[in-house]
Amino acid sequence: MNASTPGNLWIVSAPSGGGKTSLTRALLPRLKGLGVEAAISVSYTTRAPRQGEEEGVHYHYVDEARFVGMIAAGDFLEHAHVFGRRYGTGRERTQALLAAGVDLILDIDWQGARQVRAAMPEARSLFILPPSRAELERRLRGRGTDSDAVIAARMAEATAEMSHYAEYEHLLVNADFETACAELTALFLAPRLAREAQQRRHSDLIADLLRP
Repeated sequence: MNASTPGNLWIVSAPSGGGKTSLTRALLPRLKGLGVEAAISVSYTTRAPRQGEEEGVHYHYVDEARFVGMIAAGDFLEHAHVFGRRYGTGRERTQALLAAGVDLILDIDWQGARQVRAAMPEARSLFILPPSRAELERRLRGRGTDSDAVIAARMAEATAEMSHYAEYEHLLVNADFETACAELTALFLAPRLAREAQQRRHSDLIADLLRP
């Protein structure tokens, strides 16, 4: 990895049941095997840790006062207030990882995506769709603990989220996991093969090849 070649910032969104979490976590070791360093951004939140969650791994857990102070200081690239709890993406850590050449994934919704695009127009974006409404409902029922009313509410929420797919640069339909993961890997590799990126990465080689 050439530190002079910055990483790409990726916004990845999907409805609940779209498979975003499974796909992005499967993506990281595949990219590493191809020599590409990538990471999933760890958000800040005011909610309490759940059983099994770790500070700095799942979230950075802060209280309300600190979160509000961070907003005032401009410390967030994006932030949201959802169901009485706050969530945000740290600006400084994001910029540091990108400067180090790491491709960074922001696992955020369409509202957060709009904030990030406004702050960093160069960010790339992907929306993941399920292959059908029936399959989406099957995935949402997978835990077998939610009532029909809860499932109906979650389906309505998913529909509202999916209505924003056209705001994204890329679209992926997660019908078969292995196929979707291969497509996702190819998508992350493509910008690194662009001429400008390759010129920076292989400047010495190109200069030598073109030497009279």
